[in-house]
Amino acid sequence: MNAEAVTSPEASSTDDPAGPPTVPSSVVWCCGRPYVLEARPGRARWMGTDYRGRPEALSSAELQRRGWSHRRAC
Repeated sequence: MNAEAVTSPEASSTDDPAGPPTVPSSVVWCCGRPYVLEARPGRARWMGTDYRGRPEALSSAELQRRGWSHRRAC
C-alpha cells in the first residue's frame, strides 16, 4: 500500500469507519455545508447552519449518519 494513499484527503470519504475528526476547530462538510467542531465541557458538538442559514448543532454520530467529508461535495 502506498503511504500517500493513507495520508491523502482523498482517502477520507463518507464511508470512513474512523468517523469525523476529534480535534477542536476541525472543519468537515455535510450536505454541502461546513461544520466546525466546537469543544465544550462534557461533549463536543459540530456547529453549522441548516438550509435556511439557522445555527445547527450535530453530534458526531448524527454527522456520521448524514455523511461527511473533508472536502465539499456538490
